[in-house]
Amino acid sequence: MSARLNGFGQPIGPALPDWSTRPRPPRAPLEGRHCRLVPLDAAAHADALYATYSAAPDTRGWTYLGDEMPESAEIYRARLTTQQASEDPLFHTILDPASGDALGIASYLRIDPGNGVIEVGHLHFGPRLQRAPAATEAMALMMARAFDVLGYRRYEWKCDSLNAPSRAAALRLGFTFEGIFRNAVVVKGRSRDTAWFSITDAEWPRVRAAFAAWLDPGNFDAEGRQRRGLADLRAAAG
Repeated sequence: MSARLNGFGQPIGPALPDWSTRPRPPRAPLEGRHCRLVPLDAAAHADALYATYSAAPDTRGWTYLGDEMPESAEIYRARLTTQQASEDPLFHTILDPASGDALGIASYLRIDPGNGVIEVGHLHFGPRLQRAPAATEAMALMMARAFDVLGYRRYEWKCDSLNAPSRAAALRLGFTFEGIFRNAVVVKGRSRDTAWFSITDAEWPRVRAAFAAWLDPGNFDAEGRQRRGLADLRAAAG
């Protein structure tokens, strides 16, 4: 697509005559078949989340996070109390809809209503959530709120460039890799290069259609194995 030109013959971006500042994400639940996302509640969720993360065979899931596994549920509750009060990041607990068990955490962050940009991050999935349909559905629900309900233009995913599972997850979910910010931050006394990914509002309909097709019960066999992957379904969606 060729760029527009201004009166000086300089290329300029597409006009947005109807653009307005977008709402901030609400503290409200998101409901799916496989999971529920609710605002983080330290008093209600700390013990269950601590138990969830303690069930992992080791603490490798904390390597690329900004903090370490807490020594007790009480210490974790104090940490979550601070996170609960935050407006940005805005933390959510991912729950099993049948049992109500806490399975993990996700958040919106770097929320920029004026430019319509929002990031998903602080993702920490317990063992029961990893590689489960609920994990994919949680990400789909958060994207749908950002694009379809709130009208954001850009949805971001960032991670340590060395975090291969996170980079693979971003690509699987439909994000486009944009590059590496070198020496971006210092985390736990280490230098971190940050990998950037995004989905735009123009790309969202194809990503949304793939999520719907992948999450359809007919896409899973009797053992719960997927019949078609997200990438194949996105390609089929055009």
